[in-house]
Amino acid sequence: MSKKVFTEKEIKLLSINPYVKSVSSKGITYTDEFKHIFIAEKKKGKFARDIFEQHGFDIDVLGKHRIKSASRRWNDAYNEGGISGLRDTRTGNSGRPRERELSLEEKNARLEAQINLLKAENELFKKDSICRKGDEEIALPPSRKYILIRSVIEKYQLKNIVSYLCKAAGVSRSGYYNYFSKASQEQRKLKDEKDEVVKGIVLKAFHFKRRKKGARQIKMTLAGQFGVVYNLKRIRRIMKKYGIICPIRKANPYRRMMKATQEHRVVPNLLNRQFKQGVPGKVLLTDITYLYYGKGQKAYLSTIKDSSTNELLAYHVSDRLTMDLATGTLLKLKKNRNFRKTEDALIHSDQGTHYTHPDFQKLVKKLGLRQSMSRRGNCWDNAPQESFFGHFKDEAYIKPCITLEELKREIKQYMIYYNNYRYQWNLKKMTPVQYRDHLLKLTYFYKYTLLSFRAEC
Repeated sequence: MSKKVFTEKEIKLLSINPYVKSVSSKGITYTDEFKHIFIAEKKKGKFARDIFEQHGFDIDVLGKHRIKSASRRWNDAYNEGGISGLRDTRTGNSGRPRERELSLEEKNARLEAQINLLKAENELFKKDSICRKGDEEIALPPSRKYILIRSVIEKYQLKNIVSYLCKAAGVSRSGYYNYFSKASQEQRKLKDEKDEVVKGIVLKAFHFKRRKKGARQIKMTLAGQFGVVYNLKRIRRIMKKYGIICPIRKANPYRRMMKATQEHRVVPNLLNRQFKQGVPGKVLLTDITYLYYGKGQKAYLSTIKDSSTNELLAYHVSDRLTMDLATGTLLKLKKNRNFRKTEDALIHSDQGTHYTHPDFQKLVKKLGLRQSMSRRGNCWDNAPQESFFGHFKDEAYIKPCITLEELKREIKQYMIYYNNYRYQWNLKKMTPVQYRDHLLKLTYFYKYTLLSFRAEC
């Protein structure tokens, strides 16, 4: 059982006691006078705890283990050498022997070793991108520091310098020796072998359908496509260990190139960010984004998305930003057999000139849809659609496409992947198509239950 460590407040309290010579966070030195009093009182039959309390010591602060240890030590010293055996004969009465004075050569050797260690650490920061977070450096893990210390000692053939370098690097000496012990090395080797197996399985999910994925996507793909269940923390650890990096999505707002006229009309925000209503075909989101491909070529993508299921119901690609881009997407929605419009269905967009145009609004009414628009300059009112464009630009291979036809093929493949194979955390870890079927089954179940209840009544 280890002794109690004193706090700063407890150190101040103990140092006031006249029977205390010195005190630190880990130890306390009593005066010879108190030791003599203790032995005299002990002979009278008093308990050690009572003696300490009578002379101003707080038992809870000292701890029972420290009192018991002091009592046993003083009794043994008195039995062996009498009163003189209680005298503190340590150098300077400090409780510990002073450190040996180092020679000038030893001091220079230590400083040189510390400089070499710092150089090695800086070199590692330059080579290893894992040790950097942007322009800000982060601390090395202890294992890296142990390896650096060993490499510096072996390179410069240093002796009796481990403790000093461990202190300079901010790691423990025992941890250093434990890291290079045979048992520890065998354990790490076994762990690395297991991680290699997991790495292979993770990479299968990472490259599934040629679309790179993050940790959550990998977890859902493993469970849905390969029947493998891994903890999310485990996947992230493996990705970090082997440098499996998913590109980070960047915001890239598009620009409008058309101008509104007096005939254009803005409609109210009927949706009011109520995106998830649990009914397929009730809330549709639409928007347009631009795509750069090939050698500076530019194309435009218009999409219609089911807000409840995240399914892409229709899309249209063009190299011109005309009204046909928006109206063509609506016509493709009409041809989609999987789209089932509800009675109060609405289509929501921003206040772009395509959506305020009379031709677009007439076609919306013809399809039996209500129209809703975001507030001016507020992208959050159409956030799920903007989020889709971000993921699409990050995951689809747009830039390598040379021609518009090649771009259209890539977009078609991605739309199939997104709807049928891209699992989503917020859709109960299902794909959009699976979640749509799930919601439809729930709808039929509730309708059947309600009809049965009415029939019984």
